[in-house]
Amino acid sequence: MTTPQALTPESNVGEIAARLPGAAALFRDAGISFCCGGDLSIAEASAKRGRSAAEIVAGLQALADGADRTAPTETGALIGHIQSRYHNTHRRELDDLIPLARKVEAVHGDHPDAPQGLADLLAAMRDEMESHMTKEEQVLFPMMCNGGHPMIIHPIAMMRSEHDDHAGQLRALEHITHGFTLPEGACGSWRALYVGTRKFAEDLVAHMHLENDVLFPRFEPAA
Repeated sequence: MTTPQALTPESNVGEIAARLPGAAALFRDAGISFCCGGDLSIAEASAKRGRSAAEIVAGLQALADGADRTAPTETGALIGHIQSRYHNTHRRELDDLIPLARKVEAVHGDHPDAPQGLADLLAAMRDEMESHMTKEEQVLFPMMCNGGHPMIIHPIAMMRSEHDDHAGQLRALEHITHGFTLPEGACGSWRALYVGTRKFAEDLVAHMHLENDVLFPRFEPAA
């Protein structure tokens, strides 16, 4: 993907939304869809909405410049932060969100804006992320804490590939929830579901960013 340091009007909307913390909210505020229109460049998507591509890029660059400021810099501390702030949080939140999504789908299934399929998507994400996070915790992170290994590039490549799968699921999440837009008169459960799911999605983007753009490059050959 286009790295946050190289954002241009030709950068891909869908990739940025799934990789750069805060980008999804910026796109929503600009009226830019990154689920259905995610294959467009910033220039193309901005033009469709009558927005300035330069202003969108500037806003994204500001997010990229501040993306790593709250995470520890030392490798061991960064890994500990990823596990406590993201791995543990994802597990806890998904266990709450999946039954809540099933409840909303069951009660409001006849509503045209009901998030049909959301519970199944979240369940699939939970299962895939559990496998992914366990591999990191049991194999990759210990290798990193021990200073690396000549073969570490292979598990890193696998984790990057699985992050790409997560990014596709985030796009589906955006589509199913209509950009987390609640219908008029939505009940408390539906509101809680979208607040929680949006927070989960934003956390996952931040989590993947820390690994893809901060942690993993420390153990990969320089380009």
